[in-house]
Amino acid sequence: MKAMIFAAGLGTRLRPLTNNLPKALVPYKGKPLLQVVIEKLKSFGFDTLIINVHHFADKIIDFLEKNNYFDTEIIISDERRKLLDTGGGLYFARKYFDEDFLIHNVDIISDIDLKKLAEYHKKNTFLATLAVQNRASNKKLYFDSENNLCKWKNEITAEEKIARNCQISRGFAFSGIHFVSPRIFEYMSNGVYSIIETYLKAAVNENIKCFDHSDDFWRDMGKPESFLD
Repeated sequence: MKAMIFAAGLGTRLRPLTNNLPKALVPYKGKPLLQVVIEKLKSFGFDTLIINVHHFADKIIDFLEKNNYFDTEIIISDERRKLLDTGGGLYFARKYFDEDFLIHNVDIISDIDLKKLAEYHKKNTFLATLAVQNRASNKKLYFDSENNLCKWKNEITAEEKIARNCQISRGFAFSGIHFVSPRIFEYMSNGVYSIIETYLKAAVNENIKCFDHSDDFWRDMGKPESFLD
């Protein structure tokens, strides 16, 4: 199975830690975040990993080389010329995906069962399956009673981006982990944009579903307070 790790971000929330280090290499409990995610993906059978790089890209590549690429096939999607955000970054790497694949943010630590996520996604042939939780968040994705994506909402400003009208919907926080069909590229193009924009566009006609893993441990390591324990 293939997976893409989003590791190109600037890590602005982690400054000054990321003034001289990419977010992907910030250590947590003795291991760089990138290593934690790689080891998790390998433990679930992902044997080809595509990693996008931009901020201190050379340091990430050097780290992978020194660790013999963790004895797995790792492909670098090089965004050093321009940071493309999650949507643009995925589209830039599209040539590597000819089957359904996982996307995992490098700054997310969790004990989600990726096997269950993959099975749920593949059994139902969804265009995308987004891991979500019922937790506090300033921005949420709303799904109807059949788990179809309806809209994105900023819970602070009340701004909404609507994909489909749903009389009854429930808001969840996105976990930064998703399983996707390569058909997603039919809804994408070159540019700098969030993958959420693509999901909202595709949800008008496609099955963009949620996978609720609210009972699992999950932590966003993109903020300093997450490293306090």
